[in-house]
Amino acid sequence: MYGFIKGQVYKRRRDIHERYGGQQQGGISTPQKHPVIFLFTGHSGSHYGYKDGWSSGVFEYFGEGQSGDMQFTRGNEAIRSHISNGKDLLLFEKLDHGGSVRFQGAFTCGAFDLV
Repeated sequence: MYGFIKGQVYKRRRDIHERYGGQQQGGISTPQKHPVIFLFTGHSGSHYGYKDGWSSGVFEYFGEGQSGDMQFTRGNEAIRSHISNGKDLLLFEKLDHGGSVRFQGAFTCGAFDLV
């Protein structure tokens, strides 16, 4: 999928953006010239209230917005509508050292549970 291999570590997130574009900061990156949405997760998100992770075989990704109800705008809307918009959803895990990321695979957005 886009040349990424599941489980492989890529040295720099920046290299992904240099090739495909998209926002270089934050957890949701939506390149304009490619039908893909990059999601980035990692332990550092817990410092900001994000607790992404596996639960009963489902990866729960918390999207954008640190307070109040989730708004389906920008990155959140891109995730929710990725299938109808013909875009792939690719998840990367930020590693604790440098700018390295590990490709977790392609995912499909399921139901939203608004908390």
